[in-house]
Amino acid sequence: MSVAELEIQEGDAGRRVDVVLARLVPALSRARAKRLIEEGLVRVDGRRVKKSYIVSAGDRVTLESVPGPVDFYAAPDPDLALDVLVENEGYVVVAKPAGVPSHPLKEGERGTLAGALVARYPEMRDVGYSKREPGILHRLDNDTSGVMLAARDQATFDALRRQLQAGEIEKRYLARCQGIVPAPMIIDTPIAKDPRDNRRVRACTDPREIKRLRAQPAATEILTSTPAEHGSLVEIRANNARRHQIRAHLASIGHPLLGDPLYGGPSPGRHLLHAVSIQLGTGPRIVSPWNRAQRAEGAEPDV
Repeated sequence: MSVAELEIQEGDAGRRVDVVLARLVPALSRARAKRLIEEGLVRVDGRRVKKSYIVSAGDRVTLESVPGPVDFYAAPDPDLALDVLVENEGYVVVAKPAGVPSHPLKEGERGTLAGALVARYPEMRDVGYSKREPGILHRLDNDTSGVMLAARDQATFDALRRQLQAGEIEKRYLARCQGIVPAPMIIDTPIAKDPRDNRRVRACTDPREIKRLRAQPAATEILTSTPAEHGSLVEIRANNARRHQIRAHLASIGHPLLGDPLYGGPSPGRHLLHAVSIQLGTGPRIVSPWNRAQRAEGAEPDV
């Protein structure tokens, strides 16, 4: 359990507080939000409210006890195609399509990479951070495509997790950004959850904000930048990227991803980010189907 504070934005003004909580807090269904309110664990500007309370822009909603997400086994989904790039006794590397969630948000959900993995590799069922993420070492956002690493046994998972945390697994990405992005450069602005919108993170530059929001260190290295339609095609290294780190970092320097309105990028469509390769220690680089050779030939990437 933890405490959370949200500031109501114009887009949510005029809605019931239970509806807003269920929308902004991933761990809450509307029913769970109602129970928290009935138990007196939700306050608006310091006052307890009823579930029917209508919020206004600027209201500060405090949850005194935020439940963690309910855990459950990912439902095997043999119908979802799995693009396996590398397979050995300890781990697999797969290519996730854009639009496919890394793991389910509700029990029985199908169409997730986790479901496809556990259908093909049932030994992954009890491996990993949680039941919903069988063997998965790192996530990609729904609209992000590209390489993902998953372990087939707990010992391999633990060893790879240590490598990941130590920055010994190199991960590279391709991004289509607004404007002409300078390169090479490193964006090392700390990242924190956005207290005003649970869907976002915030790149923090003010020392007081870094302390108040408990921002965490983060580094996004821009390796190359090539002019492309509507902006730039950028190659990025981010070995241990936090949630939405690349998206928030690029937006913080005025170059949001194309198709990423959450961070100020031109829309419509999906945000254009592709996890292009992964390298474990000194091993060979494992590249997603769209690679440098195709890039040199002028082929269009997934981004």
